[in-house]
Amino acid sequence: MTDVSVVGGGIGGLTAAQELAERGFDVTVYEANDRFGGKARSMPVDGDPDGLHGEHGFRFFPAFYRHVVDTMERIPDGSGTVADNLVETEATLIASTYRPDQVAKTRNPESLREWLEALRPAFAEDLPSEDVRFLLERLAYLLTACEERRENELDDVSWWAFIDAENRSREFQDRLAFATQSLVALRPEVGSARTIGTIYVQLLFGQLDPSRPTERILNGPTNEAWIDPWVAYLEDLDVEFHPATPIRGFEVDGEQVAGLELADGSRVRSDEYVLAVPVEVAPEFVTPELARIAPELGRIDRLETAWMNGIQFYLREDVELTRGHQVYADAPWALTSISQRQFWTGYDLEERGPDEVAGVLSVIASDWDTPGIVYDKPARRCSRDEIATEIWEQLKRHLDTELDDDLLVDWFLDPALVEVGGASETHRGSGETVEGVENRSPLLINTVGALRNRPPADVGVPNLTLASDYVRTNSDLASMESANEAGRRAANAICRRHGARETARIWDLEEPAALEPFKRQDRIRYRFGLPHPAEVTQSLRNVTSRLGGRA
Repeated sequence: MTDVSVVGGGIGGLTAAQELAERGFDVTVYEANDRFGGKARSMPVDGDPDGLHGEHGFRFFPAFYRHVVDTMERIPDGSGTVADNLVETEATLIASTYRPDQVAKTRNPESLREWLEALRPAFAEDLPSEDVRFLLERLAYLLTACEERRENELDDVSWWAFIDAENRSREFQDRLAFATQSLVALRPEVGSARTIGTIYVQLLFGQLDPSRPTERILNGPTNEAWIDPWVAYLEDLDVEFHPATPIRGFEVDGEQVAGLELADGSRVRSDEYVLAVPVEVAPEFVTPELARIAPELGRIDRLETAWMNGIQFYLREDVELTRGHQVYADAPWALTSISQRQFWTGYDLEERGPDEVAGVLSVIASDWDTPGIVYDKPARRCSRDEIATEIWEQLKRHLDTELDDDLLVDWFLDPALVEVGGASETHRGSGETVEGVENRSPLLINTVGALRNRPPADVGVPNLTLASDYVRTNSDLASMESANEAGRRAANAICRRHGARETARIWDLEEPAALEPFKRQDRIRYRFGLPHPAEVTQSLRNVTSRLGGRA
């Protein structure tokens, strides 16, 4: 048997382990943490596995997630599979402090009226008509551009610039420019038009596709509903697990990896190695020898990260809000939340933790650089207590009729946020010392031009593959879906090297087939150095607008 060492037990590493173990490979997984699941894992509060659970942030499965759901459908859980633990949402609340709240349906439309209702929040409602027309033109541009133009032109333009957000209405900015930031790790000012635009249309197509649920979440904490059954299944496949076992680095001999050096000084030798650690850790494994063999490995450290961390508020009453997500349109820390108990059918709160806990509101903060409303400081410069207070107050400002201080029993903030212990950090090189938190689990973000720095899973080292969300995948997004696809690609590379005929399936992102003729035409234009027709139209319109303004 070919033996494979997987370094990292997150989604990418576990996916690679499953695909390889199901095909007869001998797999061992090494994980630095004491729990598997990476950034997707849930953690027992106060260390009690039978008590309340907290998470890095709530899990979200939109319709275009194909790889990760397929994996879940193959993991046994009771009389069914882990995929049975996915629950559909029905509506997203868009809460605001300066206009009436709005509710966008997320269930699949079943009639013409429901189709119109589904489209209305995305394109109409309170958006100026000229903004709607412009957005439709921009989306048409993106959807009819050939892949070469997307990769070589649209990846070098920010989504913010592409949709001209700076010159659009505030409603347009809140609804569209920041829509993707709230649910996935995409920042509109710095993310590329190629990636953010692609994900935006995938989210939109998912809402209109009757064949798949628009979005789903888990019916319990991630480890109980998914990760623990996954590890149990892999153990049944004879995968060997080593939790709390950090790896110091690779030993390199000539043109390939010769072994692993563990933190305790011991060494492990395998036929194949899968590097499945997160982007902030991966450069530590790239020796000069590896960078010489595979130069793409040397560009991983150019990829950028940001903070997107979660907190759970435990409440005396179950405040359901909407049966789905809540987006706080003008919260300075770009908050989103979900009221969990209505979905957690497989997790009995009465048997967990304090008796007074009857509800769980899970919140993610995506902006850690904008001053808050209580302490007038960005989140990264606050203490953990201040972060919890600030987020709670921002929620109350948006949900003034649903939340009050008497409801709050306790909170659990992502433990990856560690206070700068008694010391200080230099703020942006100014010499000013400030206290705050450091993030030991930052999140990869898409930035303009980042595609060229994302390596493939099969990076060019004869016995090394990569399985993490920084690997080049179809969605090009820091997500469970990208990590799962990367794990499949890593497994497929190993299978090809060792003659395994069956490989894991890879899905392309789906776009309407009717657009293919336009993409073919644009491919011809691109190869002749001609711009996309929509770019020409927009350029002429801008000139006309400027001339009209002068007149």
